Amino acid sequence: MAEETVLREDQQEIALEPVGAVMAEGQSVRVSRRTFLSGLGATGLIASAPLAVAAAPSPAAPAAAAGAETHVVLKVNGEEHDLGMIDTRATLLDTLRERLYLTGTKKGCDHGQCGACTVHVDGRRVNSCLTLAVMAAGKDVTTVEGLGIPARMHPMQAAFVEHDAYQCGYCTSGQIMSAVALLKEPVGPSDAEVKEAMAGNICRCGAYPNILAAIQQVRSQKMS
Repeated sequence: MAEETVLREDQQEIALEPVGAVMAEGQSVRVSRRTFLSGLGATGLIASAPLAVAAAPSPAAPAAAAGAETHVVLKVNGEEHDLGMIDTRATLLDTLRERLYLTGTKKGCDHGQCGACTVHVDGRRVNSCLTLAVMAAGKDVTTVEGLGIPARMHPMQAAFVEHDAYQCGYCTSGQIMSAVALLKEPVGPSDAEVKEAMAGNICRCGAYPNILAAIQQVRSQKMS
C-alpha cells in the first residue's frame, strides 16, 4: 500500500497517522500544533536557502610584457642629449624628469587633463605625459628651464611674477608654457578667448584672474 498520512486537527493537537512500513497500522504519533508549524518553517528555510557554490579561482594575471628598447637622442632647450637605449613606452615627461633632471615640468594628473606637464615640441604646446619620448626624437623640445633664467626671464615669466599669477606654483610652469605658445596662436583679443585657449591648464588654487592679467599684458606689449 502506498504511504498515506492523515491529518486531524482539533483545538490543541494534530494527529499524524502514518500507514505503511515505518509505523505499524493503527498506531499514531501525536505532536503539538506549535511543533508541527515550527517544523514546517524550518523546512521552508532549508528549501529556500541558496546553495553555496565555491568560487572558481580567477586565472592569474599575465605578466606585463617587457617593452622594446630603442636608441634615442633628444634635443632639449637647444642641447642634444644621447639617452642611449630607452624603453619605447617611456613618456617624454618621465624622460625629462628622471633622465635629464629637468624637474620644472611637473607631473600632475598624468592623464593629460591638468596641463602641468606642458612643454613645446617644435614650437607647439603638448602634454608631455601623453607624448612618448621616441616621438620627440629629432624635434626641438623646450621646457620651462629653456625659456629664461631668474636674471634674464622671458616676458611671460616676468609678467607672472609681476601679477602674482601663482600660489602653490605647481601648475605655473605648465601655465607659462601654454601662455607662451598662445602668443603665436590665432587667439582673439578678448578675455573670453584667452580663457578658452588656456582651458587645458588647471590651477587648483584659483589664480585665474592674475594669470589672465599676465597673459594679456604680454600680448598687449607684443602688439604695440
